[in-house]
Amino acid sequence: MADEYILNEHNKEEFPPAHTAEHLLNQLMQRMFGCERSCNAHVERKKSKISYILDRKPDRHEERKIEQEMNALIESDMPVTYEFVTRAELEGLVMSADDDSPDSRISLDRLPEDVSETIRLVRIGDYDVCTCIGKHVRTTSQIGRFELLGTNWDEIKRSFRVRFKVVQ
Repeated sequence: MADEYILNEHNKEEFPPAHTAEHLLNQLMQRMFGCERSCNAHVERKKSKISYILDRKPDRHEERKIEQEMNALIESDMPVTYEFVTRAELEGLVMSADDDSPDSRISLDRLPEDVSETIRLVRIGDYDVCTCIGKHVRTTSQIGRFELLGTNWDEIKRSFRVRFKVVQ
């Protein structure tokens, strides 16, 4: 189906389970801490690290909750689907979405300047939606188990780095 559309070139070869977990984690962090999607991500098969700009350092209880919530989301077996839209349709979708809708959190600011006319949206159930041209699993249960390996807090940058892996 993607062959019918001209999309931007993609220069990465993602590990689909970890990449899909990145989408879930981004939405979870937005909901838990009111932050933007990750500002720096390095997602790999063996270990991944993702950073978020937060108002404060999460405590240990919140860190455990991140891991618990991620595994609950994964186990919920949400479908991962794709939708192709034009930039104009995407702008209309974002502007017409209510504040509680994942559509209201789609950021047009992160699209490259030379973005193709056709844009692919990746939806994970009714939990998350974002623009992405990477590879994903078909359902969240294919991700495996999310293991939080550790976190780091940079007080000056207000950056919270999450290190994790997915175990299949």
